[in-house]
Amino acid sequence: MSHDHLPDFDQIRAAAARIAPHAVVTPVLRSDALDTQAGAALHFKCENFQRGGAFKFRGACNAVWSLTDEQARGGVVTHSSGNHGTALALAAATRGIPAHVVVPEGAVQAKLALIERAGAVLHRCAPNQAARETTAAEVQRRTGAQLVHPYADDRVMAGQGTIALELLAQVPALDALITPVGGGGLASGVAIAAHALRPGLTLYGAEPVGADDAARSLAAGERVESVLPDTVCDGLRALVGRANLAALRDHTVEVVTVSDEETIAAMRLLWRELRIVVEVSSATVLAAVLKARDRFAGRQLGLVLTGGNVDLDALPW
Repeated sequence: MSHDHLPDFDQIRAAAARIAPHAVVTPVLRSDALDTQAGAALHFKCENFQRGGAFKFRGACNAVWSLTDEQARGGVVTHSSGNHGTALALAAATRGIPAHVVVPEGAVQAKLALIERAGAVLHRCAPNQAARETTAAEVQRRTGAQLVHPYADDRVMAGQGTIALELLAQVPALDALITPVGGGGLASGVAIAAHALRPGLTLYGAEPVGADDAARSLAAGERVESVLPDTVCDGLRALVGRANLAALRDHTVEVVTVSDEETIAAMRLLWRELRIVVEVSSATVLAAVLKARDRFAGRQLGLVLTGGNVDLDALPW
């Protein structure tokens, strides 16, 4: 059974009910200093306070609890060098089933430690997409585990879309919303949910210049696969998924690209002004707002801070 299509709004609402016993309703933080700097009213949705330290728990939890008892018996498998692996292990634990995570050599050590601590069995592979997929398929064959793809899975996208339901309930006055864009699971889920509730809401994505395949794909009108990621934003190096790209196009999500320098400066600002730890991939949203000030000026803007799993011994500054 394939799950590489887009969820609808009913699936996102069902996901919200399914994950409610397990997920955290994350707070929205404000900062006068950042509002002044941006010339807009910024509402930060703090998914760094989610279980596992990132928004990924929502999608993983929805996928795990969507399985029938028969499907769940063999556990779940994914390939991830970061937050999705941790999220899937934590979600599997809420159901008492095994989680297998395929991790590429050279992944961020702090994130691998988190995945292991969450209870996953780690399987190492070469650091490329083909090796990740082959190894995951091998584990699947051997264990009977169900594959839960990090972003090209409608159950995962539906779970990520619950962020928009929460945020629009917390801040009904929003007129624009921005999320980071990597594989596009978050951006597409949020776009579908946000436009079902508020068809007029303007949607933006923030993407590193060094991994700007979504921006290039939207401009070209077809999926550009030739981008070799070169960015400190380890959470945003994935190529945007096919279905995910279709959702960005359908919902006219405008992607703003930001340099690593701009993103690191924004990460420092968030640490200083909000006094919270966010990872560099999260800071792309603030970097985009500060870079394209004219586009956001005077608006009520929701910014999704995706996670806070930072290796404190390897800060980008």
